Amino acid sequence: MTTATLGTLPFKDLLSISKLGPGDVETIFDATRSVKTDRAAYSDLLRGKRLAMIFEKDSLRTRFTFDIGMQDLGGSAVFMDHRDVRLGSRESVKDMARNLERWGPVKGRKVVYVGDGNNTCHSLIHVAALLGTHITVCTPEGYEPNARVVSEAMLMARESGADIQILNDAERGVRDADAVYTDVWASMGQEDEIEERAGIFHDYRVDEELMALAKPDAVFMHCLPAHRGQEVTSGVIDGPQAIVYDIAENRLHVQKAVLALLLGKR
Repeated sequence: MTTATLGTLPFKDLLSISKLGPGDVETIFDATRSVKTDRAAYSDLLRGKRLAMIFEKDSLRTRFTFDIGMQDLGGSAVFMDHRDVRLGSRESVKDMARNLERWGPVKGRKVVYVGDGNNTCHSLIHVAALLGTHITVCTPEGYEPNARVVSEAMLMARESGADIQILNDAERGVRDADAVYTDVWASMGQEDEIEERAGIFHDYRVDEELMALAKPDAVFMHCLPAHRGQEVTSGVIDGPQAIVYDIAENRLHVQKAVLALLLGKR
């Protein structure tokens, strides 16, 4: 099998999901399925290539899965601590694997994000708009996603048919959802706000009662690490509706697909 079967991307750098077109997302997901199901066919794809990894914030899962991904593809990776290289302020690369779902075609489905309007939320909005997925974001007042991100996604949604709603009412938003997604209430760099946010976000915890408002076969999503008892209860994240470990597994395969498409021979 050659890289040609993986398709191609019209660029060599992937810096933001907002720069992708609908066809680019499908190319990445198609490549993901290929490298996931036929590992041996790609074991030599990136032989002789090395990946230098620099993260603006501390990273565990993303760092390890990129490292393992490069090894699976025949290459190697080296981690450079941003504190040692004195990395300046820059935009983090969006993690597309957080958006890879396993419950069939996503066009026309309803995904509801509950919590803080952070980078994870922004990535979901962009991908939903590209793929024609209806997305509802439910946050406390004052914690809505960035207005520019929403405006960009609204333009994409005109082409894809996606519907984007920003609400402050979680119970209203979750009704009839196909998937419910949440993330930590305080991201890295906001540690001094943890106590304050715990009070503000209390009514946005995804618990059994909130999940019951979604469709009976709805799934629960979280990119991990999760704080049980805060943004989600143990009953939900450890329950039958949760696909959080499927998402964690697919993170590796999506990252391998991105590496193969960007670094593989053309």
